[in-house]
Amino acid sequence: MNHPLIPFDAAEHLKTPEDMVAYLDACFEEDSGDGVLVRAALNDIARARGMTQIARDTGLGRESLYKALGSQGNPEFATIIKVMKALGLKLHASTA
Repeated sequence: MNHPLIPFDAAEHLKTPEDMVAYLDACFEEDSGDGVLVRAALNDIARARGMTQIARDTGLGRESLYKALGSQGNPEFATIIKVMKALGLKLHASTA
């Protein structure tokens, strides 16, 4: 019996702000230091919230935002801060 595989999209499972925070925290913890997981998490969260609205709130073009947060993107730190602010998220530091 052949079962078709359905691609997993994390954005479909990020329903609440608490879900989004937990997901982003986990990605910060597991990121290897290259930012790939964090960038992917911000992409997923932005899509869950609505990329068009996040683009408006950041003052960035929607296509530019998709590109910056996409798998080949390399967003500037200022872009990350703008996206996090638009998502209602704050970046915190703590000791390891």
